[in-house]
Amino acid sequence: MTVLSSAVTALLCTIFSAVTLAGARADAVQDQKDHILLANQRAARSIVQNELPPVLPSRGIFQVIAPDGRVAAASPRMAGQPRLASFTPPGDSAKSDRVVCQAPGFHDTCLMVVALQIRVDGETWIIYGAQPVIPWYVDYRLLVILEAGAALLVAATAIAAYRTVSKTLRPVEAIRAELAEITSAGLDRRVPVPKHHDEIRELAETVNRTLDRLEAAVEQQRSLAEQQRSLAEQQRSLAEQQQRFVSDASHDLRSPITAARTQLEEALLHPAETDWPATAQASLASLDRLQAIVTDLLTLARLDAGTVFAADRVSLSELVESELTRRAPRVRIVTNLQPGVVVVGDGLQLGRLLTNLMDNAERHAASSVTVSVRRERDDAVLEVHDDGPGISPEEREFVFRRFARLDAARNKDAGGTGLGLAIAREIAGRHGGTLTIESSDRGARFVLRIPAA
Repeated sequence: MTVLSSAVTALLCTIFSAVTLAGARADAVQDQKDHILLANQRAARSIVQNELPPVLPSRGIFQVIAPDGRVAAASPRMAGQPRLASFTPPGDSAKSDRVVCQAPGFHDTCLMVVALQIRVDGETWIIYGAQPVIPWYVDYRLLVILEAGAALLVAATAIAAYRTVSKTLRPVEAIRAELAEITSAGLDRRVPVPKHHDEIRELAETVNRTLDRLEAAVEQQRSLAEQQRSLAEQQRSLAEQQQRFVSDASHDLRSPITAARTQLEEALLHPAETDWPATAQASLASLDRLQAIVTDLLTLARLDAGTVFAADRVSLSELVESELTRRAPRVRIVTNLQPGVVVVGDGLQLGRLLTNLMDNAERHAASSVTVSVRRERDDAVLEVHDDGPGISPEEREFVFRRFARLDAARNKDAGGTGLGLAIAREIAGRHGGTLTIESSDRGARFVLRIPAA
């Protein structure tokens, strides 16, 4: 911008100087012609008065041409020189002027020659007066003044333009500097907005709106990347769970089959010595366990497939009483049932949940199991509490995994399939509730919470 302003100013100064010099030279040339003509007129008076000397008393360049074409008189500088010019005023004109180069005695200089024509006694006399042609710059002092003025004006314009542009572009530099500091880790920063309502303010506001959109796009991209990482982690976790489930299921299915096969092979090796009723009873026990495992696997498969549950009104107290009526417990059962605690759900599935909790409690109880039903605010609560060895806090979530067994219970818990508690939690979740193990002084306390009707 500064260079452009300086260039425009220099061009304008050049044009101004050229016009000024042209006008000054035109005036100077006219003054020169008038001065030469005045001198020619003095020589003409001498001719008219018949007082023309051979050598004119002038330090200029003059010649008087007689009617016969000879040089009748001349100034000292033109003494002995041939005729200065050959042109004459046209027609009846008394005067004319012309630039003559290569004039006698002035081979390196062009002259402004003014010719004056007069008639004396019917004869025509011509007087030539001349001066060197005025140069294009007229006077070197005028040229110096113009050049100095142009230089000062260009310098002043450059300084003013630089200051104006610097002041104008200062907000732009601030915007550029702030943009240079903004990275993907700091997209919340914004460029400064000038106070004045002009194009630079609009630029800053546009940049900030662009940064807003960029920040939103980057945040969206980060959120998508985080979701993808979470999804990948879930997929890895599901794959690990599936692999562990298949391994555990294969192991638990193989155990009763292997036991039954071993018993039958030993009986066939010694058929005469075999107690066939006892062998059949042992094989049936293995088949019962196998059937229990298959039944639990089918139940989990239906739950995973999203089987639609019934939506009936179910009394938890009546559900517990029905379960206790059909059971033949090996330990004492203590009940604390609040009547009128009703939930909306599938009675068969809730009965399966209660059966699994009771089976688990009886296997681990030392002498008794306590079953209680109550209402807490908007929840119906079912508790099954045994007086067995209990479960440590860090293992309370582990037991709800499929085929999960605690180390201390592996040798003791031969009757379970390892799927009962997993099924119970799935059923609780499908009813909008939770199944957790809560703290107790002794044993394990399973607590089911379902929204009350």
